[in-house]
Amino acid sequence: MTSHPVATAPSTDDDGGGRHHGEYKVPGGKLVVADFDVVDGVLTHVSLSGDFFLEPDEALPEINRALTGLPVDTSAADIADAVTAALPEGTVLFGFSADAVAVTVRRALAKATGWADHHWNIIAPSVLPTHVNVALDEVLTEEVGAGRRNPTLRFWDWEEPSVVIGSFQSVRNELHPEGVARHGISVVRRISGGGAMFMEAGNCITYSLYLPQTLVDGISFAESYRFLDAWVMAALEKVGISAFYVPLNDIATEHGKIGGAAQKRLANGGMLHHVTMSYDIDAEKMVEVLRIGKEKLSDKGTRSAKKRVDPLRRQTGMARAEIVAAMMDVFAERYHAAPSVLTDAELETARRRVESKFGTAEWLHRVP
Repeated sequence: MTSHPVATAPSTDDDGGGRHHGEYKVPGGKLVVADFDVVDGVLTHVSLSGDFFLEPDEALPEINRALTGLPVDTSAADIADAVTAALPEGTVLFGFSADAVAVTVRRALAKATGWADHHWNIIAPSVLPTHVNVALDEVLTEEVGAGRRNPTLRFWDWEEPSVVIGSFQSVRNELHPEGVARHGISVVRRISGGGAMFMEAGNCITYSLYLPQTLVDGISFAESYRFLDAWVMAALEKVGISAFYVPLNDIATEHGKIGGAAQKRLANGGMLHHVTMSYDIDAEKMVEVLRIGKEKLSDKGTRSAKKRVDPLRRQTGMARAEIVAAMMDVFAERYHAAPSVLTDAELETARRRVESKFGTAEWLHRVP
């Protein structure tokens, strides 16, 4: 049975009074629950509970006391600091943390949200030019941040061979121009950081998650990667792959790296989290196109770029479309997501964004 973190906003008056209840399931950890009242804009009658472990027992009332009296607009960082300062020396928190308490409290105040607080959509793969796929990431993130689109999971598809480089990567340092020309590679810069993606039709699985930043409120930047991809790990398990995160943003199995994630947060509250996973990559061609140097490989425990490519095809024996379907099924089941499509307006905005930004030399070479 899947547990969904929830934030239940009570009936409140203008002062924010009333009983508040919030829950947060720590990724790979335990459930944390917070119940409290709000009186005159501060937390009162605080009760923290859950299936976590805590030693000594006396630490729990100390946490409750630390939370009591905090203003409702206290930041997640300050809540965590207050909890940490109140813990008796030698306290052991197992399965949760001060940060997890902060997330739970913020959810109870409806300042942070859980997966179940949103109506999710899924957009199935449709073939689009790579420039348009990248532009859509910016456009749909803006739409979700502005509240004009539900939080959405979108799977990419494309035909032309491409390399999508990270927002801060150097074109000169990342690519072999001879290989790019010889193989007819389309080079595109995305809005998120991270490394280059070598993409031929059908050789990898790429998806983008567009969400409000409230979903990761109080969760560290590093932890947000694993949090947002917990459903992916379940989907991979469903197709026979036991995967795990290698900090900061690599997805791997015991056989090696299979994918990587990247993120971008926008000023309007929208957030992009996207992942590319290897399915059946031509490693010889990849190293002719990408400059993958010794420094890049030094922390991966391997000397060969080719050994880092561990296709999903080999590990599952499944067609790419079958794996994508399994991923969509798991996401839909977990988060009650409904099918959706790209609107004509979104596609037109993306195409205009290609003309004004993503298809321009200025954007591509902003880091030469």
